[in-house]
Amino acid sequence: MAYDCIVCVKQVPDTAHVTAEAMTPEGTVNRAALPAIFNPEDLHALEVALSVRDEYGGSVTVISMGPPKAADVLREALYRGADRAVLLTDRRAAASDTLATSYIISRAIRTLGKYDLVFCGRQAIDGDTAQVGPQTAEKLGIPQVTYLERIESVTDGVARMRRNVGNGWEVVEVKMPVLVTVLDTANEPRPPAAKRSTKYKRSRTRLELGAEVKAEMPDVSKEKAEVEIERRAETLRSRGLMIDTWNLDDIDADLSWCGLNGSPTKVHRIQAIVLTKEGYTEIPPTEEGIRRLVHELIVDHTLG
Repeated sequence: MAYDCIVCVKQVPDTAHVTAEAMTPEGTVNRAALPAIFNPEDLHALEVALSVRDEYGGSVTVISMGPPKAADVLREALYRGADRAVLLTDRRAAASDTLATSYIISRAIRTLGKYDLVFCGRQAIDGDTAQVGPQTAEKLGIPQVTYLERIESVTDGVARMRRNVGNGWEVVEVKMPVLVTVLDTANEPRPPAAKRSTKYKRSRTRLELGAEVKAEMPDVSKEKAEVEIERRAETLRSRGLMIDTWNLDDIDADLSWCGLNGSPTKVHRIQAIVLTKEGYTEIPPTEEGIRRLVHELIVDHTLG
């Protein structure tokens, strides 16, 4: 029996290459100063979905919510074996917290229609909340399995999975459809395939086609530009190279649940930590040493 899988992926700033320009004066992440990468645990989620398809048949559709540039991670997913890619992008979704994000993603999944398994990375490295996957499952009204290490089997609509529980593991059985969050210890993601990379590097979203036409034909009228965009889109569509682009209207989203209006999370305080001490102090592993360490931290207001 074949199974249809959906994988939710995110483009994130590469926190492994943080520089002095990585933060804005307001204390938020300066995303423009960091290279954008495929969220690491989402790669493992993609690999689980591809493995299910390879063993049982079916399809793998990848969704990413983000700015137009997020099409890059969708192309990478196609390089690695995904069958279809969908970019969900809309300025009205800006400033969405995890509650709004999970609502928007759940609407996109419902728009896709039939599915058996939804895979997400456990968490994104830019937010580290691990909330979007479970919240999406709740909004879809389906069961969830978190901290996946391995899928043992999928038979007659029931998935048998091994999950990490911190001090060990447990095997659970769950009826599909189900949403699963995946750990980075679950597998080793396959590399991009050379033939697929050669093919799908030509894939484009409609937004990318619009930017290309504007750059190549700056003086053309809006009407003629639209004709040229549609001509190029139809060519790519016939070759299976068109990345679907959806906005909030396409997924019939309630705008009161999206963006800033749909985000109840409030930031209480942003605090910049400035390290002023130079050199280092060696602390002996004794009760007196620990007492002196705590005293120094309190005096320097490192704590409190």
